[in-house]
Amino acid sequence: MPTTPTMHVEAASALAIVVSSNEPLLFLSDDLKVIAASASFCRAFEIDPATVPGRRLSELGNGEWAMPTLASLLKATASGSAQIEAYEIDLTRRDQKTRNLVVNARTLNDGDIDHIRLLLAVTDVTDARAEARLKDDLVRDKAILLQEVQHRVANSLQIIASILMQSARRVQSEEARGHLRSAHHRVMSIADLQRQLSTSKGGSVELRTYLTQLCQSLGASMIADSGRLSIEVTVDNSAVEADVSVSLGLIVTELVINALKHAFPDERIGRIAIDYRSTADEWTLSVVDNGIGMLTGDDAPKAGLGSGIVEALARNLLGEIKLTDADPGTTITISHRQDVSLQADIPTAA
Repeated sequence: MPTTPTMHVEAASALAIVVSSNEPLLFLSDDLKVIAASASFCRAFEIDPATVPGRRLSELGNGEWAMPTLASLLKATASGSAQIEAYEIDLTRRDQKTRNLVVNARTLNDGDIDHIRLLLAVTDVTDARAEARLKDDLVRDKAILLQEVQHRVANSLQIIASILMQSARRVQSEEARGHLRSAHHRVMSIADLQRQLSTSKGGSVELRTYLTQLCQSLGASMIADSGRLSIEVTVDNSAVEADVSVSLGLIVTELVINALKHAFPDERIGRIAIDYRSTADEWTLSVVDNGIGMLTGDDAPKAGLGSGIVEALARNLLGEIKLTDADPGTTITISHRQDVSLQADIPTAA
């Protein structure tokens, strides 16, 4: 049996730690001979403790520890030219499943430069890695399923919108035709929201792209002459949770539809501007048109479905609605600040 080198104080302390440790540890010489192994190491890797001292690392067990890369790193660590921290290896044994291990190594130099020793700690992460892979698979499967549901919802909404438009062409009543067309626009807007959300990554939605694409879709479906009416979008770098983005998108949809229907009669030329700004504890959404402005008295349209939708969504977002004269036109601002009581008053109707 090979004899181990004379050990100094630090090495002797390390030997005591290894012997009494509940964790898999190896105490190695600089030529990778095993000075001592913890009982937990021998139990974990089914090695007879009596066969360990004096053997090389590559000779442990049935030779499964003969890993050239690990040996090179340990020798480099002993020479001071490398360091092993959380290095992952796969331990392969005959007729057993491969085990995923994380190893860490440090030198124990107590002044005897001719006998540098290594302390090697081994952690079995096989079960943890398997659980992580299972979790990743479940998350991925759930994301794929959610995306498929969103696609199906968007397709179903487009079918409903098509039926509404066909119905609008058949009815004789102009009022009924107008209601069906409004319903068509709303359904198409929601379908577009679903389509955009299905392509978003992660749990947040980048608002600039989201609201820009939404308004482009609204313009394409509702503005016959882009030279007469336009929609402009200005948004900072804000990103919000998906459910918040849906509410903001629906609010913008209703306010833009409202402006297109009421602010520019008689082929009036105009512009609708959407602006969104946020800080750490507040955000502001505004929709401004340069149309005919707020109507009063008998000329003011009655509050309708659009107003109720905006009020409900703003309340859900803890937002305050303010209506002001843009001179010319109208400004509707929805702002959220901490500890702000809700107020909502939109006299126009979509």
